[in-house]
Amino acid sequence: MAGIHGGQIIARALKAEGVDAIFTLTGGHIVPILDGCVQEGIRIIDVRHEQTAAHAAEAYTRLTGRLGVAAVTAGPGVTDTITALAAAQFSGTPMLLLGGRHFIRQEQRGGLQEMDHPQLVRPVTRWAATAWETGRLADYIATAARHAFAGRGGPVFLDVPLDVQADMVAEDSVEWPESYRHSEALGVDDAVVERIAELLLRAQRPVVFAGGGLRPQAAEALLPFAEALGSMVYVNGAARGALPFGHELLGNRTRSEAFREADLVLALGVDWDFRTGYGAKINEEATVVQVDAEPTKIGWNRAAHVGVVADPGRFLAQLGLHKATYGRNNLAGWTNQLRISEAEKLAAAVALSEATDGPVHPERFGREVADFFGPDAIVAVDGGDIVSTTAKWLQVSNPGHVLDPGPFGTLGTGPGYALAAKVVHPDKEVGIVFGDGGFGFNGMEFDTFLRHQLPIIGVVGNDGVWNNIKTFHAAFYPDRLVATDLGVRPYHAMVSGLGGHGSFVRKASKLRPALDEARAAETAALVNVHVLETFRASSNYSQ
Repeated sequence: MAGIHGGQIIARALKAEGVDAIFTLTGGHIVPILDGCVQEGIRIIDVRHEQTAAHAAEAYTRLTGRLGVAAVTAGPGVTDTITALAAAQFSGTPMLLLGGRHFIRQEQRGGLQEMDHPQLVRPVTRWAATAWETGRLADYIATAARHAFAGRGGPVFLDVPLDVQADMVAEDSVEWPESYRHSEALGVDDAVVERIAELLLRAQRPVVFAGGGLRPQAAEALLPFAEALGSMVYVNGAARGALPFGHELLGNRTRSEAFREADLVLALGVDWDFRTGYGAKINEEATVVQVDAEPTKIGWNRAAHVGVVADPGRFLAQLGLHKATYGRNNLAGWTNQLRISEAEKLAAAVALSEATDGPVHPERFGREVADFFGPDAIVAVDGGDIVSTTAKWLQVSNPGHVLDPGPFGTLGTGPGYALAAKVVHPDKEVGIVFGDGGFGFNGMEFDTFLRHQLPIIGVVGNDGVWNNIKTFHAAFYPDRLVATDLGVRPYHAMVSGLGGHGSFVRKASKLRPALDEARAAETAALVNVHVLETFRASSNYSQ
């Protein structure tokens, strides 16, 4: 029987997991892994910073439901991914980071980039280990995947010494694990489902809120359930797109109002964290039903009167069997009240979006960018205030097609997320909405887009400041603002210089034509838009 090296064992085990692409920045400590991927027909996408590779691996999982994988070299290659691992941990996204490691025979001898990586990454992963035996590499990959997909899921790490990767073993000596992780989503006892269905039936002002724990691949049950119930539904994180844009039951601007007056809140994979006011905005008299695959999320910051440990998608499918009874509810008045509020808030935003003097108003930016990308594109968002504004306008109509950084609040995610989206869905339009601060982290990945011939369109809302932080800073020390101004920099020129398409927009009337030109260029493109600095518009501070 022919010999096989450790890198090829790893690649074959990944292929058994359904992995067809990995993301990397090359390095000497991972050459056998990359060679194994070449031999096994796994596509290799190389980037300019390891953080991007790990962000791309996370987005790959979010878009496919399969294990996203990044491979990085030892030492600084691994340390460069810490932020991305933390982002995936906070979002509960399964992914695998493969790290190179020094030779075993050089242990404790000061070899190149010698480091005990698992000890470093354990706080931001669900599992971290070193593979010490070449013949067991497939088992190590299986163990990593099992931990990655447990509960809500999360990132895992495996480092592999270079000699373990490079060593040859007889192919028939390798054990290839099968059926090594759960294949069925966790459901709920029928009696519990019936109890919750009865609570929904009796509710007069129910609110449904789906969060990042409702995975895109399991979100199809939300739409028929919502239509059977007839009440407003709010979504965030990975659940965005589970109801199509413009659906009459999709709430976009009235979530706080709905929470204040609700008598029942059905929370599906929701984190009661800073993004949701820690659950404090919910009516104190409301019944909270919380469903999550992660037991520790139940009752976190907000009491769960009915707490259910289950996959939210599987639970919705079970609950859907009771949909014929929901028609007995008379929720038209409650739903109409929220629709009227939605229309009023939208009208106010539209009025702001029609302003044409000076730099582009953020509402105009959001509206134009959303209209341009439409309902079918995949859009990664990478910024602060400009992303919050634009997100309300985005027309996403497919689950998971808005790729946001999740609760860790990470900047620099956009290029990696968009990269994975274009690899997974080459025929879909893929865009990135940047703040000018966010662009500065991984904007160099436009070189990656160009090298791999990926026509990804980026749009920068450029107000020349760290607007969110400037406002926060001014609340404490209004006379001593520092490190908050960037200047309106020519980021588009960098993309043009790399060989892509770049343009600068100063007036609202020029924004849509510039976006159309970027699409027509059929290459990686960046539209740099001078937007109004809203800090100056809302404070007394002047320079």
